[in-house]
Amino acid sequence: MRRLMICSFLMVLAATANAAQPIRLGLNYPSTGNYKSEGLELRRGALLAIETLNRQGGVLGRPLELISRNTAAREEKARANIEKFAAEGAAMAFGGATSEEAIAAGQRARELGLLFFPTLGYANAITGHDGQRYLFRETNSAWMSARVLGEYLSWHLPNRRYHYVSLDDNWGHSMEQALREATRSRDRARHGFSRISARGAHHEEYLAALKKAASSDADVLVIVLLGQDLVQTMRLAHDLKLDQRMQIIVPNLTGSIVEQAGPQVMEHVIGTAAWTWRVPALVKSEQGQAFVDAYIAQHQRYPDSTAASAYAIVQQWAAAANRAGSLHSEKIIKALEDHRYSLLKDEQYWRSFDHQNVQSIYAVRVRSRSEIMQDRFKQDYFNIIHRMDGEAAAPSLDEWQEERGDELSLR
Repeated sequence: MRRLMICSFLMVLAATANAAQPIRLGLNYPSTGNYKSEGLELRRGALLAIETLNRQGGVLGRPLELISRNTAAREEKARANIEKFAAEGAAMAFGGATSEEAIAAGQRARELGLLFFPTLGYANAITGHDGQRYLFRETNSAWMSARVLGEYLSWHLPNRRYHYVSLDDNWGHSMEQALREATRSRDRARHGFSRISARGAHHEEYLAALKKAASSDADVLVIVLLGQDLVQTMRLAHDLKLDQRMQIIVPNLTGSIVEQAGPQVMEHVIGTAAWTWRVPALVKSEQGQAFVDAYIAQHQRYPDSTAASAYAIVQQWAAAANRAGSLHSEKIIKALEDHRYSLLKDEQYWRSFDHQNVQSIYAVRVRSRSEIMQDRFKQDYFNIIHRMDGEAAAPSLDEWQEERGDELSLR
């Protein structure tokens, strides 16, 4: 009897120790390179989500722990990091700063049975042609950004001549194509373009592209770049006074870009964002406002959309695991698909057929420098100028299947 009691005690002790063992989440983020400012925002948002969840009891009675690795915005590093996360027992992985990273990391995660949630990956292919069962995208696609911009521009700047300066990668091509369709600027002879190397672009390359734009008759200059590529190009455009003779469009805007380039350089630029720190008050989201307040208290600055995306991903994965009662990827997939929720804004949901998060998208304009400088943190960068419902912005099932070709379901 005594031996039986000892065995039972040891079994309970082992079960208790296992229950208290942290659940690891793997974050791919660029801590160096062109996107390191965005990477810092990703990490801050993820850590805040984990702190919030752990105060509430964690997931399935266990605390969460973040393990993070630098990708330097390189797909080969992102893929290798996924392998390391899996070896360290991570339950899921998320992050990244480019579409190439998202696709590469997502493919390796699927091979290892891990769910992957890309951030800052806007190429249509992520949930389109290259979409797969183990990948869920919280951020919007190029298609969604193009639709809200196209509608706004057709109303307020109709019949204009466009010139495109685009990154020569998956996202750059898909964003330019989607925006050409949305703005009816398909004719490349009339609406010119330049390509910027996806890696290792130099000052001379940015300058040549902008001089080509300056010599055109364009009324609208679309700069399809991110990170330091965008910062340097915007500074040159300002020096060349292109912002005084053209409306500049940057399809995917973040607060960190405005901060790095400077409010005067970015003044009146139009782009899109899925979220700004003012959205929770606009839609009366208590949880969204709590996130904003907690972020401000920790960092004495406003959260960016990048931090909000990382925060939402962790929160939604955790909620799905609790609903499923399991950390098993297949069970969490079922708990996520077509699940509707409101967290940092109005209602969103993860579509079952492509795993794209469907949510409202905003067209925003960078405020004037004088307005920004009046703010307490000098970081209130955006005015929301247009909103499009997620169902109107996202591609339909027929459009998605047309892009997929013969493979009409996720695998």
